[in-house]
Amino acid sequence: MARKSVPVASTDIIVLGGGIVGVAIATYLAETGRKVLVLDRSGICEETSSGNAAAFAFADILPLAQKSMLKQVPRWLLDPLGPLAIPPAYFPKLLPWLIRFLMAGRPAQFEAAVSAQAQLMKLAEVEWQSLLLRSGLTHMLREDGALELYETEQEFKAAEKIGEIRRRFQVPLRHLTREQIEELQPGLSDRFRYGTFLPGWKTVADPRLLGQNLWTYAERCGATFIPANIVEVRDTGQGVVAQANDGRYFQAGKLVVAAGAWSHRFTKMFGDPVPLETERGYNTTLPKDAFDIRRQLIFPAHGFVITPLETGVRVGGAVELGGLKRPPNYARSRAMLAKAADFLPGLKTEGGRQWMGYRPSLPDSLPVIDRALRSPNVFYAFGHGHLGLTQAAATGRLVRELVLEQQQSLDTYPYRASRFRR
Repeated sequence: MARKSVPVASTDIIVLGGGIVGVAIATYLAETGRKVLVLDRSGICEETSSGNAAAFAFADILPLAQKSMLKQVPRWLLDPLGPLAIPPAYFPKLLPWLIRFLMAGRPAQFEAAVSAQAQLMKLAEVEWQSLLLRSGLTHMLREDGALELYETEQEFKAAEKIGEIRRRFQVPLRHLTREQIEELQPGLSDRFRYGTFLPGWKTVADPRLLGQNLWTYAERCGATFIPANIVEVRDTGQGVVAQANDGRYFQAGKLVVAAGAWSHRFTKMFGDPVPLETERGYNTTLPKDAFDIRRQLIFPAHGFVITPLETGVRVGGAVELGGLKRPPNYARSRAMLAKAADFLPGLKTEGGRQWMGYRPSLPDSLPVIDRALRSPNVFYAFGHGHLGLTQAAATGRLVRELVLEQQQSLDTYPYRASRFRR
């Protein structure tokens, strides 16, 4: 039986969502002395933010709707366990999103998205460096770069077109010989004859631990957390109210919606429909001694990465556009693990932990960072796709500036919620 409605003491700002984006936002706001309350049904970085690939992927400036990716879609869709999958029963529901996704690949939209993503990445790199220093977490950062690997000359030449765009935005990279590949990652299968090294790519010791340690710093700054499954939010004109499924309600002057793949359910309550979909990502985390991985390994043609963590070796990635309700298909995790064992002869595949998470994805691969159109006390910060960890600090900075009406570090027009309105 549900409990009677019980009011909870008011606070300055509610952040709806305890993932890495919500934690970063709460941290930036709490540092200014505001009373910040984070609400999440599970805990701090316990869901999607706990199992990502642990990358600060500042070089990943291209939207998913790029020519080299779109050309591979038909082949990928023929493989139900390949890099991209759409369950047939979900296809009709997904179709409007797919049409927007294809439109985002047109030249004008593509160039605008790349420029906006590059700006956000530059800010993200600066802000993460500063935030890690302020929070005393620089020891969790690994600056080993990343290695992109290709089997054929055709794959490599297609990737070089991406490299040209990266160079245009001053993203450092260098192409490698087979001998240089072996030097950077001994034990790799000799099927990979081509490679690109991204020296500015960084990883963290463990994404869940990073988020929870950052939250400890946010608490020292005065932020608080209450577990709550929020089902309704509304703007009263004088502030906002968030209602939980057990009858509790929480009051604040302002609200930030940073609820990841569930965020669009709340934006609708404020009259802002947003075409948010879910990139369901899978991985397996193996014991630390599974293989001597020197840095993150990226296999673009296969849609997955291998990351050395403080807590193990993580093999994961791929995209399954399947919504929030379908049960996990862990055959996808097993398929990636089998490929990893082929690519790294000697990889120990026993004792792994399987995982599936919900990446919040928008058709143009850009997040929404904005104020609600008709509710000046409500702000949005979601839709980062597979770049939530990478862009969390930049988002925290931009949301703080929006909420406190400070001068913006960069123009947030490209990230407006209304960009999808006809």
